[in-house]
Amino acid sequence: MTDDAPRSPLGLAFVGCFTTARRRARGRGIDIYRVGAGLEGWTHLGRVDGLDNPSFLVADPARSVLYTVQGDGAAATAFSVAPDGALRNLGSAETGGTNSVHQALDPSGRFLIVANYASGSVALMPLRPDGGLEPAAQVLPMPGEPGPHRTEQASAHPHHVVLSPDAGHVLVPDKGLDRVFILRRDGNRLEIVSEAVLRPGAGPRHIAFHPGGALAFLVNELDSTVATCRWYAASGTLTPLHCVPTLPPDFFGASTAAAIVVTPCGRFVYASNRGQDGIARFRVEGDSLEPAGWTPSGGRDPRFMTLAPDGGHLLVANEQGDSLVEFAIDPGSGDLSQTGSRRSPSPCTIAFL
Repeated sequence: MTDDAPRSPLGLAFVGCFTTARRRARGRGIDIYRVGAGLEGWTHLGRVDGLDNPSFLVADPARSVLYTVQGDGAAATAFSVAPDGALRNLGSAETGGTNSVHQALDPSGRFLIVANYASGSVALMPLRPDGGLEPAAQVLPMPGEPGPHRTEQASAHPHHVVLSPDAGHVLVPDKGLDRVFILRRDGNRLEIVSEAVLRPGAGPRHIAFHPGGALAFLVNELDSTVATCRWYAASGTLTPLHCVPTLPPDFFGASTAAAIVVTPCGRFVYASNRGQDGIARFRVEGDSLEPAGWTPSGGRDPRFMTLAPDGGHLLVANEQGDSLVEFAIDPGSGDLSQTGSRRSPSPCTIAFL
């Protein structure tokens, strides 16, 4: 970018990094940056140390609060965010389970919904008016028979918490049970209203909705596929329609799929591969996906990726590559062009505010 080129408004980016030896990690907590909406002008503002594995971050812009769960732990923590990016700890609370890996804000702003991966449950955590957390008021086990993988599917492993487009339901892909559970909140309780069954051994990990609201794309970790699903909002049901591999046909090594992103225009979908260390890109064609190529992720184990605030750039966190890599998205073809890279030890999650 030239000095006289227009710059997008600056905001805050928070990068959570794994910290423990169990995770083969080199990170130190949550790094705080000032950054442009198109990922230009990165400035490191500070860091929150002393956290074990801040494995997923969610920002609440209405209250300027940042939430993290602790991978391999049993707690979630809330921070108030100052205009200069400084984080003030509002306290931690028990999630009612272990290895809490993902969370989402309930649309009412009264609860944080947390997936407890290791203990196989979803927790409903009340929020105080200032955004601080109370211990889990409900812990809902995910029921069903484990999948066929002896080690990765020994029990229920909910891995993601995503609101439906109308915010009336919560979708929870469960890697251990080869299912996506659809939940609804009734007052202070969550209840399961339906479930979608995937291929045995698929290992559903993350799900992302098409902006049109009728389709959802589910990345399956263990068999490295993406399933296109039809979403029926009235009944709260999800129906798998079509499945494509995330790996190139000439790749024969070990690899697992991780993250999934849909562009705001709804024309392109991206999935990351850990092992192949690439980003698969797809074109949305009706109710299916068409493979459109693979782009190197710029580092080892692209665990997480997200769109930049401008919607035209992709930011990839290469966990074992210790890097954040930026890509521009071609609006016509969906092709990715690397535009930058910066060191970040063991990055595993990114949130913008």
